[in-house]
Amino acid sequence: MHTEINAPPENWDRRGLPSWTYRSQGLFQIELNKVFRTHWQLVCHQSDIANPGSYTTFDVGNDRALIIRGHDNEIRAFHNLCRHRGSRVVGAPHGRCKHVITCPFHGWSYNLDGSLRGASQAKFLPELNKQDWGLKAIETEIWNGFIFIRFEKSSQPSVAQLLGRFSEIVAPYHLDKLDGTGGAFTFADVAANWKSMRDVDNEGYHVATAHPSLHELYGKNYYDEPYQNGTSLSVGKFNKNSSSDWSVGLYKKLVAKLNHLPEPQNSAWYYIGIFPNTVIGLYPDSVIFYQDIPVGLKQTNQRGAVYKNKHESRLMRAARYLSGRIDGLTAEEDLQLTKWVDEAPESSGFERIILSDLEYGVHTFHQHLREILPILKEDNEPISFETQIDKNKSK
Repeated sequence: MHTEINAPPENWDRRGLPSWTYRSQGLFQIELNKVFRTHWQLVCHQSDIANPGSYTTFDVGNDRALIIRGHDNEIRAFHNLCRHRGSRVVGAPHGRCKHVITCPFHGWSYNLDGSLRGASQAKFLPELNKQDWGLKAIETEIWNGFIFIRFEKSSQPSVAQLLGRFSEIVAPYHLDKLDGTGGAFTFADVAANWKSMRDVDNEGYHVATAHPSLHELYGKNYYDEPYQNGTSLSVGKFNKNSSSDWSVGLYKKLVAKLNHLPEPQNSAWYYIGIFPNTVIGLYPDSVIFYQDIPVGLKQTNQRGAVYKNKHESRLMRAARYLSGRIDGLTAEEDLQLTKWVDEAPESSGFERIILSDLEYGVHTFHQHLREILPILKEDNEPISFETQIDKNKSK
């Protein structure tokens, strides 16, 4: 099990991404195609679509997905596009199609396995092969109950391979047995570039100053493991001293009475980062995920959910309430920091940043991006991005 990390190498490049990368519309379009379309995205947990016909939807960039449980209990993902005219076949963020999926435009219907059931007024159409004209499938993988999709295959390993190194850490949580707690997936709409969101989240240097509650919970015992082959790990082991924040103090007292997890899991928060935009949080009382979904160059949705133990006790429920309160305060603080950092490159006084050793995680996140998009190594924005966009579309 991970207990410590190696120090950053000597003479590492402490410069972050150049400022133009946070305000370039041309680059943003390339990121959607080359980063988000080709990398695994966590949609939800299997408990969120527990019954046949239950579905949820997921949009990023120009792609939109429908994830649904079939009558055979299999979970599948499809492009949320009717094969007739391209309308969304479901318009609600989540819901249930008891028997069939019916397009709201012209009434074409599909079985829950995606095959075409029938076209309305079929006599006015040529004969259609129901398999050939079914909904287009999207690559899907379920990891410990969490549902991931990928719009376009790439060299990125499977989710199981990516997260395999954390198997010992996650095993005691029985992730596949979790239950949802309800509520919408999107919980914040932020006027900032998605990379600014990740930059704030990819380091713990700011915890002591910016997050009083977190610092009381685990401040001095917190460490970040930078991105390695597409994943990262951060661990906050609870402080043993008393807390001035009532919610932190009570939370630690309640958690100390829980005995369903071994140590150190029962007295720590673990965060598993998945490049480019997702984090799974493992708490003694609950499991969460959150991710930053780019909507526009300067518009990002923060999306996520909280999951509880299937046999949650009153004690655990109270602890979950308190961890949610601490997380809520932290999220508000991070969102404000994100806005301030994101507006900086627009200022005439902004030149460059310099990263601390405690921010090496930000550097490794940037390096992962540079490996996919070498253009990020350029200090200045290319004169014309039209050629770059055309090249990416043609590949």
